[in-house]
Amino acid sequence: MLEFHPIEAGRQIGTQHKEISMTVIRQEDFIASVADALQFISYYHPADYIQSLAEAYKLEQSPAARDAIAQILTNSRMCAEGHRPICQDTGIVVAFLKIGMNVRWDATLGVEQMVNEGVRRAYLHPGNVLRASVVAEPAGARKNTQDNTPAVVHVQIVPGDTVDVKLAAKGGGSENKAKLAMLNPSDSIVEWVLKTVPTLGAGWCPPGMLGLGIGGTPEKAMVLAKQSLMEPIDMAQLKARGPKNRLEELRIEICDKVNALGIGAQGLGGLTTVLDVKILDYPTHAASLPVGMIPNCAATRHVHFVLDGSGPARLDPPDLRQWPDVHWQPAPTARRVDLDRITREEMAAWKPGETILLSGKMLTGRDAAHKRIADLFAGGKGLPEGVDFTNRFIYYVGPVDPVRDEVMGPAGPTTATRMDKFTEGMLEKTGLIGMIGKAERGPAGIEAIRRHRAVYLIAVGGAAYLVSKAIKASRVVAFPEMGMEAIYEFEVKDMPVTVAVDAQGNSVHNAGPAEWREKIGKIPVVAA
Repeated sequence: MLEFHPIEAGRQIGTQHKEISMTVIRQEDFIASVADALQFISYYHPADYIQSLAEAYKLEQSPAARDAIAQILTNSRMCAEGHRPICQDTGIVVAFLKIGMNVRWDATLGVEQMVNEGVRRAYLHPGNVLRASVVAEPAGARKNTQDNTPAVVHVQIVPGDTVDVKLAAKGGGSENKAKLAMLNPSDSIVEWVLKTVPTLGAGWCPPGMLGLGIGGTPEKAMVLAKQSLMEPIDMAQLKARGPKNRLEELRIEICDKVNALGIGAQGLGGLTTVLDVKILDYPTHAASLPVGMIPNCAATRHVHFVLDGSGPARLDPPDLRQWPDVHWQPAPTARRVDLDRITREEMAAWKPGETILLSGKMLTGRDAAHKRIADLFAGGKGLPEGVDFTNRFIYYVGPVDPVRDEVMGPAGPTTATRMDKFTEGMLEKTGLIGMIGKAERGPAGIEAIRRHRAVYLIAVGGAAYLVSKAIKASRVVAFPEMGMEAIYEFEVKDMPVTVAVDAQGNSVHNAGPAEWREKIGKIPVVAA
């Protein structure tokens, strides 16, 4: 009979490993690396994204989509040069850590606590303040934590003597479009993706990437989907060399077929909806086929570094010569509009897809402000003192705080569909005549717009710093305690927008993709 003595076995194993050297990771090196990396990705796009988007810009034939891509590329260069956020939604931080088993920590904080301290430092950095978007008690008070903590941290303990770190900052617009399906083993993953992507709308700010996780269990599939988005864009290289396995075949097939849907940049209709499709898989139960899908938006932000005990990570800035020579300017034919004198009769002539340059004063407000106003009306009260929406426009935005000589920090639009349930009440009770946001409106929002002869305009998601340059004055007029969700009054000069829903209820997000879906089928070859 074989006898096993666990205490003695433990002594023997410990003896065998005494000779292994330990890498010491200092607490301050880890925290500083996380903080520096989050600042870095707030204003530097990954070079692979820019190169891929530049190629899409060259190939794009849809004028509206091409204009949107030009704004994103111009914004990206401005942010890289000015060290300001690519998007006003600076994201919720996601960290994937692989910690070597031979690593020793010179630290008093736990690993997640160190990640959160890095997040806190990054988001409160005085030279480049990042927007705090994280709220605690999500099913209750939803109170902002003020420093964007806590992060979502995934930890693996692996063989080795280093700490491998992948960080991402994921905006709410793309995260809200995540999908999970428990398919049957005989179901088609491609068919599910092609059926699901059109339901995402444009709130995830295409063109970007799709991340797929296949297999495992439901939660594993979603983690795999998120992990896949950390990989570099290489669809052009993959097509050039050809697929080597089934997952690479799937990547190409899904990428081509999603682009053939004609959704295009910002959902306006065009040739490029996704720049790449990433897939990670994992063994699963014989009765199961879990599939998770998460999109990555035009504000793609992720970074990878490794700590080996020699000090904090060093991140080298990208070469700005890698950016294309694209400098967006409004078209000479763009309609200029004075918001301080606008009339419904003038608005009635605007057409979906038309470019407009706005000047004058507008108010802002997003989810929390709309809810607060709705509650005031429900309680028989009026608007807060100093707030008057009569014959005015509202901009759905939660801006970044200004630094240095800025009037306002990056101030791109938020997803307008979240305000659809408030639209009828706002148009009926406040005198509001126009709205500005991003992405499509749902049926209820469109019907309210049509009924009240209002309009809905879109600014480009992913061009927040560019948009902020049009803001010439800013002041808080209500709900200051709500931070970035307060109601501001902006005075703007030539703020670029596109008519998305006209006064007759016609939507460019319905017409544009349908038009380009038909056109794409007639285009002989679309290069990668």
